[in-house]
Amino acid sequence: MAAVTDSYTELTSPLPTVPATPAPPDGPLNWHGYDASRERARTRTGEDESVLTALASIGGTDAVVLAFEFGFLGGSLGERTGDLLEAAYAVARERRLPLVSLIATGGSRMQEGMRALSQLQRVARQSALNRAAGLPQIAVLRDPTTGGGWATLGAGADVILALPKAQVGFAGSRVRPPDADPHAYSAEGQFAAGQVDAVVPADALRATLRRWLHLLADTQGTSAETPSPAPVPAALGTTALPTTGWDAVGRARDTRRPRAEAYLRTYFDSWEEISGDRCGGRDPGMRCGFGHRDGRTIAFAAQCGTATRPAGFRTATRLIRLADRLGIPVLTLVDTPGAANDADAERAGAGAAIADTFAALASARVPVTSLLIGEGGSGGALALAAPNRLWATPDSYFSVIAPELAAAILKRSPAEAQHTADQLHIRPQDLLDLGIIQSIATSEPGPG
Repeated sequence: MAAVTDSYTELTSPLPTVPATPAPPDGPLNWHGYDASRERARTRTGEDESVLTALASIGGTDAVVLAFEFGFLGGSLGERTGDLLEAAYAVARERRLPLVSLIATGGSRMQEGMRALSQLQRVARQSALNRAAGLPQIAVLRDPTTGGGWATLGAGADVILALPKAQVGFAGSRVRPPDADPHAYSAEGQFAAGQVDAVVPADALRATLRRWLHLLADTQGTSAETPSPAPVPAALGTTALPTTGWDAVGRARDTRRPRAEAYLRTYFDSWEEISGDRCGGRDPGMRCGFGHRDGRTIAFAAQCGTATRPAGFRTATRLIRLADRLGIPVLTLVDTPGAANDADAERAGAGAAIADTFAALASARVPVTSLLIGEGGSGGALALAAPNRLWATPDSYFSVIAPELAAAILKRSPAEAQHTADQLHIRPQDLLDLGIIQSIATSEPGPG
């Protein structure tokens, strides 16, 4: 707790120290030696339970912090732990504060049996209530984070950070298959599989939490007031419009054209990124996160010029829905030759992932601003384009299909791809005439 906070005050215990009805000896199961084990844990750690709950300040932002003590019966969750966690979530809602969980647990407490396991349902309900209230939840996975603690407090958080080499997984080391790959149960393995947003060294954790809280805590949440839209970024490439459709294609495919990285650096003062689709995949060609611009937070989902994979669409969908819940306006940067269409992409659910992104944009209550900064390849690009709030840079194009593929479908020779590009009306000025875009972006920031 002290390692990541500026100051903290422990929350008042939700239950009296001496209950009116004495607790049964050795817990609800009368597990022989349980009381003695708890007493030894208290003596060893100085704590009364496996979790400490507190009101804390992190970088000037107030938050409710839950810190697990692994030395207390392996940080396991029992009924008393559930009482403490439920009370802490309630305090976060009452005070409208973000919740930070510093997790180190082996799972549910065996000595309390199903009474302990049922605490996971209590935690899940409290997390859902805070989510519905528009309050962010950040989890820090320490060593180890396994069992129900990972499957509720950890994996259920909005932003998941992990310490290097921490053991992370639903199965602990003593219950997983003997031939299992240990990398899959590590922080690094979970990051590679899209389950963790970032692996953060211990000495950088405090600063990282400070930045995340600064980005997410001061938001409108469920306020009835709609936030103002994200301003349209200034165009960073050429300002001259293309003369032909094929010229537009060539400019958009030029490797020297500014990409998402350049736009993010110019647009934001600072930003933090989420990573992964929480379904086993990551797509380096989709960058999502939250940034500061002119003193307020704006969420972003940016395609990086590659074919977008199902994991990329799912990550963008996660970003859009999180921003919508927290009341944060969204900026999308559209730049892809199209959705990935290989066999692996089909097996990973490309169609469903794209459909979900379309649905997330269509149902977002916060304003979404979209800028086409390069290639706009069919539905894979349109899925990231906000309806009726799309701008385009002069070095971009948008097409129902790539001109070469259109020529092939029409049984034309490859040489006719250039003519086909003109017929498709894909230049920025064509898109404006067709009513597809609001306007063509200039070298100055556009309207919000």
